[in-house]
Amino acid sequence: MSTKIERDKTRFRQIVKGKIRENLRRYVTRGEMIGRKGKDLVSIPVPQLDVPRFRYGKNSRGGVGRGDGEPGQPLAPGEPDDDGLGQAGSEPGAHILEVEVSLEELAEILGDELELPRIEPKGKARIIQEKTRYRSIRRVGPESLRHFKRTYVEALRRQIREGAYDRSKPSVVPIRDDRRYRSWETEPEPEANAVIIYMMDVSGSMTDDQKDIVRTEAFWIDAWLKSQYDGVERRYVIHDASAKEVDEHTFYHTRESGGTRISSAYEVCAGLIENQFDPEDWNIYCFQFSDGDNWGEDSRDALSVLGSRLLPRSNLFCYGQVESPYGGGEYMHLLEGVFGREHEKLVLSEIPDRDAIYDSIKEFLGKGK
Repeated sequence: MSTKIERDKTRFRQIVKGKIRENLRRYVTRGEMIGRKGKDLVSIPVPQLDVPRFRYGKNSRGGVGRGDGEPGQPLAPGEPDDDGLGQAGSEPGAHILEVEVSLEELAEILGDELELPRIEPKGKARIIQEKTRYRSIRRVGPESLRHFKRTYVEALRRQIREGAYDRSKPSVVPIRDDRRYRSWETEPEPEANAVIIYMMDVSGSMTDDQKDIVRTEAFWIDAWLKSQYDGVERRYVIHDASAKEVDEHTFYHTRESGGTRISSAYEVCAGLIENQFDPEDWNIYCFQFSDGDNWGEDSRDALSVLGSRLLPRSNLFCYGQVESPYGGGEYMHLLEGVFGREHEKLVLSEIPDRDAIYDSIKEFLGKGK
């Protein structure tokens, strides 16, 4: 019975994965899963997942199963009513089924559907350190690890069982069999070996819709890179005319009204790499999102920092230009003119709307860097 249940469960998960694959573009572009994300699992609404079941008719009626049928004769006739209109019902309606899928499974589906190549890490990307944790209790061990509270409890239980405990004169004396000791377990603990640095323009020309596009795309980028590395660090940089490092919530919910200097974000990003993430040991991924509107004089400085301090140190530098009703969009053309579309480490992607997120992810991660 147990084997049959496990077989059915495996088959069900295969069906679920198939439905996710069929609807992957919609899930990616609409961001339906971000709000349902837990620590390791994501709840996904899976539409039209029909579970086979028997439906019984009324024994008093005839049908094609009990005699000759006529063309057009309904197999399951309904009850006629006086006015031909349906009546209000009291039964619950059908609900979309939600299933839990691990982030690792999601990344696998994403990689297969987008045909993403596996990433070959560099530097010390596979270093594993062992961490000792005291998580269990044993009956034997060195006296230096004796757990006094557990020893006392065991001695008290024994005396109560034996009827040797006197409440009027409470005295608990442990014997050798009562002693309990802390015990350790050695676990492999991967060192963080990749860092993702997100940069986003939060000036007045970037609307909440554009930021939501960035948030959705970042979710899938995170899922894929986490599946390729034992550990991933993330950093967030926002900028208008000046830039600063912030936390994730601030990154997605801040909106300023100042001008735009992209070089300020590049300076902060370069400083993070130079001070915290040695390229010899870290796999560095930079993702910049902007509407392409930049102060004219600043573009020269931005391109200089990008070419001399960021591209040489990064595995990959991705620039995504989200279309805004207020932005000019010229920065993409400047990047194309200076570095070209076929640069080894620089990937450019235009994201005019939500429907473009799917293809943008493939552009960004398709090089396998």
